[in-house]
Amino acid sequence: MGLGPRSPNKAGRQFPAGGKRGRGAKGSGRFLRGREQHPRPPADRGSERTPDGHPHLSPEALGYFRRALSALKEAPEAGEERALMVHNVLKEVETQALALATNRTGSEMLQELLRFSPLKPLCRVWAALRSNLRFVACHRCGVHVLQSTLLQLPRLLGSPAEEEKEEEEEENGKDGSLETLEELVLGLASEVCDDFLFYCGDTHGSFLVRTLLQVLGGTLLESERARPGGSKSSETQRVTTRESKPTDFEVPEVFLNCLQNLSSCFLKDIAVFITDKISSFCLQVALQILHRKLPQFCAYLCNAVIGYLSTRSSSGAGSPLLLFLRDQTSSRLLEQVLLVLEPLRLQSLFEDHFQGHLQTLAAHPIANFPLQRLLDAISTPELLSPVFEELSPALEAVLAQGHTGVVIALVGACRRVGAYQAQVLQLLLEAFHCAEPSSRQVACVPLFATLMAYEVYYELMEEEGAMPAEHQVEMATARTLGEVTVLGSLLLQHLLHFSTPGLILRSLGSLTGPQLLALAQSPAGSHVLDAILTSPSVTRKQRRRVLQALKGQYVSLACSRHGSRVLDAIWNGAALGTRKEIASELGEQNQELIRDPFGHHVARNVALTTFLKRREAWEQQQSAVAKRRRALNSVLED
Repeated sequence: MGLGPRSPNKAGRQFPAGGKRGRGAKGSGRFLRGREQHPRPPADRGSERTPDGHPHLSPEALGYFRRALSALKEAPEAGEERALMVHNVLKEVETQALALATNRTGSEMLQELLRFSPLKPLCRVWAALRSNLRFVACHRCGVHVLQSTLLQLPRLLGSPAEEEKEEEEEENGKDGSLETLEELVLGLASEVCDDFLFYCGDTHGSFLVRTLLQVLGGTLLESERARPGGSKSSETQRVTTRESKPTDFEVPEVFLNCLQNLSSCFLKDIAVFITDKISSFCLQVALQILHRKLPQFCAYLCNAVIGYLSTRSSSGAGSPLLLFLRDQTSSRLLEQVLLVLEPLRLQSLFEDHFQGHLQTLAAHPIANFPLQRLLDAISTPELLSPVFEELSPALEAVLAQGHTGVVIALVGACRRVGAYQAQVLQLLLEAFHCAEPSSRQVACVPLFATLMAYEVYYELMEEEGAMPAEHQVEMATARTLGEVTVLGSLLLQHLLHFSTPGLILRSLGSLTGPQLLALAQSPAGSHVLDAILTSPSVTRKQRRRVLQALKGQYVSLACSRHGSRVLDAIWNGAALGTRKEIASELGEQNQELIRDPFGHHVARNVALTTFLKRREAWEQQQSAVAKRRRALNSVLED
């Protein structure tokens, strides 16, 4: 889920991709491999006490861990040498865990080191931090170390504990009483449960709660692991979030019981978790995890949220719930509730609270987002029918307001349910001013892709009330393709998966080679080509008719970041004859391809050197590949 502030940015604006959270700088020192060259810890153990009583990491200790991390990254991934280095470095970490975790650079290095850690050293580091849990969990650097420790569970859970030599136990003063990984997780959950409201409400502590919920449920949410940066719009962030898939892993049954107990804490202070921005994030994550692992308890929690909101006093006509749909914090929680509700409960929620207010919600800068989630959750014709009838007359007005996500979600619901597809396409044609005269319909793809009306895209000056001019083919072919938007690409992908995508395919077929090339090379537009290749509604003949415009453009396609990926997809689904055509055209510019950072990968996938030097062997190889692909497809179909 996007955690940034809401922004009523106009749909269709492009934003740069967000960067990942930075790591600590690598040390400049390089080490020769071998046990004698391992970095040596500072003699003073590297930490000093500050006036507040917490240890402070000295520059010498920081330098040691930086060099140690650099050496670990350079060491071979497997082997005794690396295992020994990991053991020695983590031994030092254990004695300075708190100082490392609460230092900005040290925290980032410790997170990297934990990725290499075996089971027992990780448990020791965890145990060293646990005595200062509240301080570390609410520290802006320390909490990320606790998160990283928890995120090692999919790798280590259930792994056999390492055998420790008796003399090593005596040397380190170990008495064998170290808690197991399961015990540490359950102990952490117990401590968090005892002060649940505090941890959930703390800016940094809430990160720990959200990660703990995921680990207990055996589900890692991509939206929680990624830390998006940059200036993405609210709608683009939500698109990315909805498309990301959770990662599941096995957890013991006691974890799921603990998850339910921990989630029960939300019920004690439900009002806080609905209205407080930071605490609300924890409840949103809990609903996602419970929906996958404990659906009955998820439904119970959703009913508690809806029940509370429905009983609040309303200042005007309509359900009290409508007020919360317009609130930044509560609406985010309601978005998640809508996505996890069962179909029958969703139908009753619509009838009790949403029906009759859809157009008002679609026009609101905040309430349009939970409306999008309602549309995303529709899975039955019984619910789609009243929603479509109420919302469809305002489709052009919603687009004009810049709330394109509502229209995309409605089109997606029509695709998913398999109803109202012809009607929504006609409404889109009218909204983009290309329904009449009918000659304009062939221009719909560039308009949908760029989210521009016909006269805006082609820069026409039409008087209000005048008869729309006929489509001019010469004008259309002479114009370069406009910038493809993310939401425009999503709209076309949905339409290509309609049961009869004939109009969209005819419009795509009318594009010139350079225009189709520009679509394939666009970061967003390349996914439209993916939809052509994967949609079950597009026949092989229709696919070939659209893609033939790319003949003569294969080299440009291969030398493009996104175009090369499209060409690979075309190649994987192509028959032998088409592969010969592609290889022949690429072979004419073999040297250019080899020098290009993207083209040389395409040349390798096509086996271009073999094609140019040993054509017969190449054809035998491709025939064998095609035969294996047909056999695999027949197995998958069975």
